[in-house]
Amino acid sequence: MTPLASRVLVAVVGLPAVLALVYVGGWWLFVLVAVAAVLGLHEFALMTRSLRPVTLAAYAGALLTLFGAKLGGLDWTVAGFLATLLLAFVLHWVGQTRQSSTVAIAATVLGTAWIGLCLAHLLLLRDSSTHGRLATFAVLLAVWAGDIGAFFAGRLIGRHKLAPALSPGKTWEGFVFGTLATVFVTFVTLYKQHFISITDSIILGLVIAVAGPLGDLFESGIKRDMQVKDSGRLLGGHGGVLDRLDAPLFAFVAAFYLLRALDAL
Repeated sequence: MTPLASRVLVAVVGLPAVLALVYVGGWWLFVLVAVAAVLGLHEFALMTRSLRPVTLAAYAGALLTLFGAKLGGLDWTVAGFLATLLLAFVLHWVGQTRQSSTVAIAATVLGTAWIGLCLAHLLLLRDSSTHGRLATFAVLLAVWAGDIGAFFAGRLIGRHKLAPALSPGKTWEGFVFGTLATVFVTFVTLYKQHFISITDSIILGLVIAVAGPLGDLFESGIKRDMQVKDSGRLLGGHGGVLDRLDAPLFAFVAAFYLLRALDAL
């Protein structure tokens, strides 16, 4: 199976399942997010094995962060995340590894923040108000539309490299078309449902259009630093779980705080 065919197959099967669980919400969505967090942290631990992250502390910290988001809102989300520092220190001390405690703990907190804390904002967004379901749909659909637009535009007309040092395959042409797709989908999803104004929907679309690619480049920077090509092979042509989560992770955080600032949540 070609990489493109594999990408299409995963998308056709995976996207409806994810959207269905977002629609249902509750503990069903929590389980999906928790599994994604554990798989993502597993891939992160493999990528950064030379830094000796305290993987057990990362798992525990991420799950505490997600439980905080589900049960107690933003305050308890932060509390769950901060527990990672203590857990990483104690478990690193008990394990007596040769790696520098500063490096190991920093890598552990980075993984938990990037994956666990960002995914917690999906739950915060979904449970934020009566419009949480719609807002979460909008972010997911906008990110996917931007990714598809950037992918095909980059392959067809891409000439100017966006960030050659981090991701040689990304182009400015792809970014522009991805941005247009993201803004359009955000506008149709939110404004047409009388959730936010035209201006606010366009601003949100632009924010997602920037946050998504930055999340992608963030992962590319880590992979390049750790000298790995893909985070994993679980999703075939899509790579690993992190290769699919990189853009939505940043987008969920950006959308959540912007909608709060707009008093839309």
